[in-house]
Amino acid sequence: MKNSVGLIVCGVGGRMGSAVVRLIQDASGVVLAGATDRAGGPRIGQDAGEVAGVGQLGVAVVDRVDAPAGEGRVIVDFTTPEASVAHMKAAAKTRIPIVIGTTGFNAGQLRRIRALAARTPTVLAPNMSLGVNLLLDLVGQVARGLGDAYDVEVVEAHHRFKKDAPSGTALALARAAGEALGRRLERVGVEGRSGFGEREKTDIGLLSVRAGDIAGEHTVMFGGIGERIELVHRAHSRDAFGRGAIRAAQWVADREPGLYGMRDVLGLGDGRVSRTP
Repeated sequence: MKNSVGLIVCGVGGRMGSAVVRLIQDASGVVLAGATDRAGGPRIGQDAGEVAGVGQLGVAVVDRVDAPAGEGRVIVDFTTPEASVAHMKAAAKTRIPIVIGTTGFNAGQLRRIRALAARTPTVLAPNMSLGVNLLLDLVGQVARGLGDAYDVEVVEAHHRFKKDAPSGTALALARAAGEALGRRLERVGVEGRSGFGEREKTDIGLLSVRAGDIAGEHTVMFGGIGERIELVHRAHSRDAFGRGAIRAAQWVADREPGLYGMRDVLGLGDGRVSRTP
């Protein structure tokens, strides 16, 4: 397809990687240009379409992200923190734009991604759905309006296979509320509760549920005396995240090097390079 963006999907054997491959088939302006999976894994050499359950696409799964690199291509990465940093290094070396939807990075990994983003356009987002990114704006607005009189709690639920907790989205939502209230999440965040005693006034609670095949559910609760407000986002499937990643890839394909977020992709930012989510 003329003028299409070629997407190199990392972690094609995973839930999100296979979803992106499937969604590419119905999306306009993008084609599958490459697919990777972990080195030594059973999917290496297989057809990416067969792995994703959409039939043969003529794209073999490889174990190096730079193998299918080329002009007009963008890497889409939903893997693990360690693998994503390695893919980011390859992207910076080859100057290929990259979209990272992986969560669970530690501070050192985020610093590394931030430094490498100076060499290639990078979208890093804990959640790529349109709804969640609008919710981030709403959380800030509500928190500023209610002030310190209301308690803030974030509850998230995901499938039993999710490795990081709280989710990256829950942390982003809690951070949005904290920033609106002038609080640093690192100081006031409380992940789960046990024992005996009242909550601190400035606490921002983060509670995680892991069960079954829940695609993703986030609730931000503002509890006051006599009333509460709840802002809820439920993902019915992973397709919302995959479509957001494809949209981000199309957007970042012709950007200048730098670190961007989904707010920039959706036109909700101020046009400057985003801070790390």
